[in-house]
Amino acid sequence: MGLSQSLAQRQGQSLVMTPQLSQSIKLLAMSNIELASFVENELEKNPFLEAGKDATAPVEMEPVPTPEISEDSIKLDGELQTSANALESDLGTSVENVFPDEQDYRSDEKAARQELSTPSSASEFSQNGLQIAGAASTHDTAIADYTADQPSLHDHLDEQLAMSGASRQTAFIVRNLIEAIDESGYVRADIEDMAARLSVSTVAIEAGIALLQSFEPAGIGARNLAECLRLQLAERNRFDPAIAAVLDNLDLLAKRDFAQLQSVTGLSIEDLHDSLNEIRTLDPKPGFAFRPELVEHVSPDVMVSESPDGAWRIELNSDTLPRVLVNNTYAAEVKKHLRGDEERTFLSECMQNASWLSKSLDQRAQTILKVAKEIVKQQDAFLVYGVTRLKPMTLRAVADAIDMHESSVSRVTSNKYIMTPRGMFEMKYFFTTAIGGTSTGEAHSAEAIRAQIRALIELEEPSSVLSDDAIVAALKITGVDIARRTITKYREAMNIPSSVQRRREKRAAAKAREASGSVGSLQAAE
Repeated sequence: MGLSQSLAQRQGQSLVMTPQLSQSIKLLAMSNIELASFVENELEKNPFLEAGKDATAPVEMEPVPTPEISEDSIKLDGELQTSANALESDLGTSVENVFPDEQDYRSDEKAARQELSTPSSASEFSQNGLQIAGAASTHDTAIADYTADQPSLHDHLDEQLAMSGASRQTAFIVRNLIEAIDESGYVRADIEDMAARLSVSTVAIEAGIALLQSFEPAGIGARNLAECLRLQLAERNRFDPAIAAVLDNLDLLAKRDFAQLQSVTGLSIEDLHDSLNEIRTLDPKPGFAFRPELVEHVSPDVMVSESPDGAWRIELNSDTLPRVLVNNTYAAEVKKHLRGDEERTFLSECMQNASWLSKSLDQRAQTILKVAKEIVKQQDAFLVYGVTRLKPMTLRAVADAIDMHESSVSRVTSNKYIMTPRGMFEMKYFFTTAIGGTSTGEAHSAEAIRAQIRALIELEEPSSVLSDDAIVAALKITGVDIARRTITKYREAMNIPSSVQRRREKRAAAKAREASGSVGSLQAAE
């Protein structure tokens, strides 16, 4: 069968990703911090935008009034139209629902990272790379510009090396050791390999490590956990034979096998308990103190409070809601002094972009409020009774209830926070998987199950520690049908040790309390 080329004409439908539609989708996914930075940038670039007045208190969100543009405000080449119908016609998209999302733009990573721009002779209409679907955020840099510089771990150690008065060879060795330190503060390099690479003896490397370990913070330059803890105890003058015996058996300590640990070390239960309390005050990763961390203040986007009639009042937080207005007066004044087609085009684009941004912000606010109302409606029992009454809920269920696409709900709930009478939560917190019930058929939220597991374990006694199978049986009594392996997975995710380890720890703590009580009684009798 021969191959041949031919031309064919097909008719189909596709969603065109206009710059304005892309902007609206990105605005929806932004956090309030990113949105404030973006709006501030647009206010600087667009001469016809101005910031609206800030409200002093949260107000219940009715449709935010959009500045109306009078018919005679601006006329270029007949008339500059900025009404909804004109925008739809000129920009090639709809303003009624700027988040249709019939296709998943997250799969198109290049489109999600691309900077939004429209041709302009004097200005570019862009988002400056704000983080959307994994794109880099300029907010991190802005925060870093206004925070005090914190020296890195390597810089901190280099400064101490310069003040140590070490010989040139020792300083050379220690500098290489500093480069080999990881972020935890440990030297992971092999001594023999480093000695061969630097053409020095292993004795010289050991001397360099000893000098490095004398630097601050205590425990820096250790080669393993036991050595790191030993250095910190020596710095406090607390390194005694009892603690040394415990550090030589860290594997038993990690397993919480206190009975075997007591047998191997020969310590009394009281001495063992004191040694463990001392070890708990140490820092196993001293290098983390110099790890740069960006701390951002989280503000709620939605406020939920109880009304006098018992209903829930849902409001947008006006403090995190930027407002922009289109300055028609200034635009009308500018249009009197236009001198050419290039300036006319620039004025037209600025006005259209300003009007579109105002409408997009209004649409974003209404969409967030719409999703928040549905979350509160479905999670009413959580607000009244707490996490044990949290219901399983999916993005699709909310999207179907409010007639919106699932990906739009996902964007709304990302990096958005809601303040409730039970605290502030990320909106994503309320979306959990369902665990089946035993007889009633009612599903239970995975987060509620984790809370029940935590409560059962907190009520344990040393003589009746619950195994994972026992927790399964206890939950079945409450109507939860869950597998043992799921209990194990949830328990490990909450950093709760196994029943064997918990039993050892509780028994050791009980014996320590008994020993302390006996000593106290003896002292009182004397």
